[in-house]
Amino acid sequence: MTWLVTGGSGFLGVHLLRRLAADGVAVRSLDVVPSEDEFSGVDVVVGDVRNEHVLREALDGVDVVVHAAAALPSGGDLDSTNVVASERLARACAEAGVVRSVFISSGVVYGLGRSPRREGDEPRPIEPYGRSKFRAEQLWLAAAPAPLVLRPAAFIGPERLGVFGILFRWIREGRRIYVIGDGSNRYQLLDVADLVSAVFLAAACEASGVLNVGGGISGTVRQDLEAVIEHAESSSRVVGVPARPARAALGVLDALHLSPLSTWHIESAGRDFFLDCSRAAKVLGWEATRSGADALCGAYDWFARAGADAASGTTHRSAWHERGLGLLRRVS
Repeated sequence: MTWLVTGGSGFLGVHLLRRLAADGVAVRSLDVVPSEDEFSGVDVVVGDVRNEHVLREALDGVDVVVHAAAALPSGGDLDSTNVVASERLARACAEAGVVRSVFISSGVVYGLGRSPRREGDEPRPIEPYGRSKFRAEQLWLAAAPAPLVLRPAAFIGPERLGVFGILFRWIREGRRIYVIGDGSNRYQLLDVADLVSAVFLAAACEASGVLNVGGGISGTVRQDLEAVIEHAESSSRVVGVPARPARAALGVLDALHLSPLSTWHIESAGRDFFLDCSRAAKVLGWEATRSGADALCGAYDWFARAGADAASGTTHRSAWHERGLGLLRRVS
């Protein structure tokens, strides 16, 4: 079986390619960004997933497609990349004779509501990224051959930066770590290695539809952050901030383009958000091996080792500018 991974230079893509290469699976990577990672036996196609000619080239001889490429809230054309290109790829997969197609969506499609969120719950995304991913899901299920959609919780691990890079920098420097509310809410995280395992099982099973995948919930947000602080031997401490004024202030920074945080980050912070993964356990025989706190500690260890090298890569693998939060860091 030959695999195609779109978004092969991204955070999930790199981890998936690394596992496939190690297992001796024939695999091709497609990404508009040339990868700095080299994996023996991986055929690399540099090109835009929105380009039909590129898609035909990348799909030649492919049996399994994992579509992980996406424009993120921080930049990119969400409609053309996440929606139009996903439908175009789904149809191209059918024409090329692909036998299994897995779409990597996101738990943010559920929006805000009572947790745990189940696959049968009506998705109500609250921001453009979530809406684009939900629309792409629908198109994928309608057009791709043998389609399966995975909705992961926020996933982290070695080489993950983005908003977590900001958190890790503050912990390394012993800054105060602010949470919206008192930190007693539960927010699910997923170790990227567990997500990679779910993708492998998804490719091999015959199920269709949607599956949630999320990590073990070890405690509250405050407890998870305190676990990382202790693990890092940092002098940081967790400080709660009243929810309403905090969201208002972050909203103003966002409107002024001075915040690195997305609408989802702002609105979901301080609330419970976790997924019911019992269907994935039943259909795939999958379950998470690591808790959110364990995944955070593992990601922090990589950050501490990487040092200055931790600022390279694609969006989730790059250090984000703190913008307006930089002033808060200096006084924390």
